[in-house]
Amino acid sequence: MASTIRIRAVAGADATMVQSLIEHPMESGFAARADGTPIAPHYIEVLTFECNGKVVFTAFWGPAVAKDPYLKFSFKRARKGDELRVRWVDNKGKRGSATARIL
Repeated sequence: MASTIRIRAVAGADATMVQSLIEHPMESGFAARADGTPIAPHYIEVLTFECNGKVVFTAFWGPAVAKDPYLKFSFKRARKGDELRVRWVDNKGKRGSATARIL
């Protein structure tokens, strides 16, 4: 499964605002196809954001998070041009990552 991660991070006077959109099916394991066969669980378990190599945000998710999750948060002590990296690992061991510069 190819995942697309979109990140936008903008440095402000007090904090840096981060928005991200992650393409992922986020299947809970409780749904079924039209023919009644169950859809296996497939969801992101750990999501981490790092700024210049230092962890600034970590989320531990489960099957209750919606498909293609959108996340918005802010953190302090970042500057314009700093590198922001996001990484995730799902319950099947698949991984995704992306890097962006803070605007």
